[in-house]
Amino acid sequence: MRDAPWKKIFDDYNIHAHDFDKAPFVITAKRIKKSTHGFKTTNEKEVRILCKQDSREERPQVFKDKGLFLLPIKNGEYVIVKGEGYIDIPKIKNRDEYKSKLTFKLDTASIGNSEMQHLDFAYAASLIRTFTEDDSLVLTIRGRKYTPSFSFKVGTHAITAKGVQTEVDAGYEGENQIVLVEAKNDKAINVIIRQLYYPYKQWQTHTKKTVMTLFFEKSGTDYLIWQFKFNDVDDYNSIELVKSCRYSIVN
Repeated sequence: MRDAPWKKIFDDYNIHAHDFDKAPFVITAKRIKKSTHGFKTTNEKEVRILCKQDSREERPQVFKDKGLFLLPIKNGEYVIVKGEGYIDIPKIKNRDEYKSKLTFKLDTASIGNSEMQHLDFAYAASLIRTFTEDDSLVLTIRGRKYTPSFSFKVGTHAITAKGVQTEVDAGYEGENQIVLVEAKNDKAINVIIRQLYYPYKQWQTHTKKTVMTLFFEKSGTDYLIWQFKFNDVDDYNSIELVKSCRYSIVN
């Protein structure tokens, strides 16, 4: 559904002729709306939907063909960047049995099937504390916030973002670190690095404590956690996997 709208956007603003090796291409929500106003369905003209490209597969065909991905840099403004925008989420084959630290059954934990609900149960069972080896963690961050101004690089390209809305599914503060969690309720093959990097970069400006980034997934009855780190706080592509584990929680 997004292929045709983005092809028209590229055609309307002659983006095909842009040299992405030299610099990203800046595009605004206003220009996207103007280019797609003739499309009939919401999915073909709603900026929020057109710009949601959370996996490699969700990118429009023109992005795939040219090796591009999209980043927000301020409210209503984006950059189209050439480079690797995504990180693979490797499969975890081995399963560890984890004994919950809860001393009673949570009736409410089994009602519904949301990412936040599964993450809350993992925290209540002390699984997050166990994985991070930090018993001091308490829940302190949740929901949407706006970033301060920060600069970073993607390959050789320098990018500055300011006032971009970020969202973490949960953030925990301990004595010496902040732990930020991006949670999914399906089997993710890859994820856009931005979902991990922007909150990481944001909270690095607010604390001198170490900021840890986790990716969390509930798959069937199992709880999967991956820890990523950025070797260079100013380099979007310096991300790497630290460790991962698949747990079966036993009450």
